[in-house]
Amino acid sequence: MDMKKRIHLELRNRTPSDVKELVLDNCRSNEGKIEGLTDEFEELEFLSTINVGLTTVAHLPKLNKLKKLELSDNRISGGLEVLADKCPNLTHLNLSGNKIKDLSTIGPLKELGTLKSLDLFNCEVTNLNEYRDNVFKLLPQLTYLDGYDKDDKEAPDSDAEVYAEGLDDDEDDEDDEEDYDEDAAPGDEEEEEGEEDEEENEEEEEEDLSGEVGREKIRVVLCNRETMNCNKILNMYAALSKRKTNLRSVKFLEFEHDFVCINFP
Repeated sequence: MDMKKRIHLELRNRTPSDVKELVLDNCRSNEGKIEGLTDEFEELEFLSTINVGLTTVAHLPKLNKLKKLELSDNRISGGLEVLADKCPNLTHLNLSGNKIKDLSTIGPLKELGTLKSLDLFNCEVTNLNEYRDNVFKLLPQLTYLDGYDKDDKEAPDSDAEVYAEGLDDDEDDEDDEEDYDEDAAPGDEEEEEGEEDEEENEEEEEEDLSGEVGREKIRVVLCNRETMNCNKILNMYAALSKRKTNLRSVKFLEFEHDFVCINFP
């Protein structure tokens, strides 16, 4: 999908001035240029163009409110001087996985007085001697380089914080639903006594996902762990199997890539 079409789809019947976050990852740029993005996106604060084949940011429109710009996994090798004019309030810039080879390429970023975080993972420039010290000297306004400050303290992960907040919200919903579980699944007092037996049986259950749990036939469902439906399904499983469980305690049911394999009648 080309970038113009992707932008049209991301608008979802909104006007550009209504958009604060825009994710265009993995679409196709035209000749390595940003296209379809205009200064009408005047409220845009977050823009992500990961792996779209960019070779230049020269066609980036004026985005005065842009704070975070994701440009990783492209083919950008220079031309960063336009960012100070196009995005004067930028605080986070990710250039990981681009063709940046020397410090002179990032020198123009010193004009971005608000820039606090810069990522250059997998760029050749990171192989230079005293790379970190020299970047902090070149860009004194930086607080974090590649996720760490001058004292090698890790930057707080804002995405992780948001995710954690989402989990807390999910757990509140689980607490409400656990009242139902306790009523629907009597015998919890016997659970501790039978816990060792359940652990012994877990391996057999894991090996045969199309078999049985107890005497109940089961089937397999894949769902994203961040969704409310996943919590409900887990609680259904807990009620039917008389086993308490939640998103953080799923063991043999858990698969990789943030998906959960859930067995229930």
